[in-house]
Amino acid sequence: MESDSQPPSYSDDKPPQRIANILGTAIAVLTLTLPLLAIARYSHSNINLNPQTSYELSGYE
Repeated sequence: MESDSQPPSYSDDKPPQRIANILGTAIAVLTLTLPLLAIARYSHSNINLNPQTSYELSGYE
């Protein structure tokens, strides 16, 4: 092995950074929006969380 040899250049082997950024952003947006859309789609719109029930109290006359 020669002492004046240089290591190989890896600059040509890098993946396209712009495509990776776009893909990562798309995955992040889908991760944040799909659960909200699924909850909005499949939740019932007429849920009564505090039902108004009346109880008759005995002994208070």
